[in-house]
Amino acid sequence: MGRLTAQQGAERYLRHVTLERGLSANSLAAYRRDLDAYAAWLDRRGIDELSRVTPDTLSEYVAELNGGAAPAGGAAASGAAAPGGPDAPPPPLAPASITRRLSTVRGMHRFLFEEGLLESHAGSGVRTPKRALRLPKALPVEDVEALLAAAGGGEDATADQPVALRDRALLELLYASGARVSEITALDVDDLLSVPGRGDAWGDPERALAEGGFLRVTGKGSKQRIVPYGSYAGRALAAYLVRARPTMAERGGGTPALFVGPRGGRLSRQSAWLVIRAAAERAGITAEVSPHTLRHSFATHLLAGGADVRTVQEMLGHASVTTTQIYTQVTADTLREHYLTAHPRAR
Repeated sequence: MGRLTAQQGAERYLRHVTLERGLSANSLAAYRRDLDAYAAWLDRRGIDELSRVTPDTLSEYVAELNGGAAPAGGAAASGAAAPGGPDAPPPPLAPASITRRLSTVRGMHRFLFEEGLLESHAGSGVRTPKRALRLPKALPVEDVEALLAAAGGGEDATADQPVALRDRALLELLYASGARVSEITALDVDDLLSVPGRGDAWGDPERALAEGGFLRVTGKGSKQRIVPYGSYAGRALAAYLVRARPTMAERGGGTPALFVGPRGGRLSRQSAWLVIRAAAERAGITAEVSPHTLRHSFATHLLAGGADVRTVQEMLGHASVTTTQIYTQVTADTLREHYLTAHPRAR
């Protein structure tokens, strides 16, 4: 078996996940960052071949990520490294970040072992810190309604201005579908699926979309799912497609993108985030609001209204129902709060 460095192993693994898993550009970039950080850590410890990595090595790596180990070498022998110095360990990562980084590293070691490039799988049996259960933060229904009403409605804007129409349609669709912001900004007009018999979004948007319809959403791993949306989002989309998008897309050279920016190109995730933040400020919402807040609110409100957890899982695109069940805890906590407040013998 030839010598294999961490960088060489990482490149082989990244080619594998690119071809076999169909990961998005964002996921691949995250994998690369994790593996680059791991390679740099090995280099600092003088480990120049992956064959020298053992389960104990990876356990030390996890400990350092968690802030529980000093860096190897002279700094450890002479005492703690100077804060901020070149030998100082990085600040500890959150348990979720450690879990993600170790998952990437273990995946690389397992792949190289299965390919016969390493004699053993160093990631086997290495444990990560337990993740604290973080309940998603959803907005109350009245705050969501205020947020949607404020979309595109600044003092210098009117409801019929192209940007105002786009912003209202964007926020309505985020909340109506529960899709990730990256999924919404990746939509093309052709991904708006109307109910059969109503035409299509290109030909007659008002007839096709006004009563709601379906989205063809491409999620993680390029997996597609069909998600419904209702009449509020449908009417906002129809208004945007008829009165705003044609003008905004003129500079885009015929882009198929559903949501477009000021230069006619596809709206970016960062721009969508700014739209939501501006709407939250206008609505007077003091809580932190992000695109994912609307996704959390979508799931929480559906479950509170009696939706089946498996149905919500399918609409959110979760691979495991366990992820979706976190929202049932939020709903249960809300029910208990109402019970304790209202029932005369609850306390």
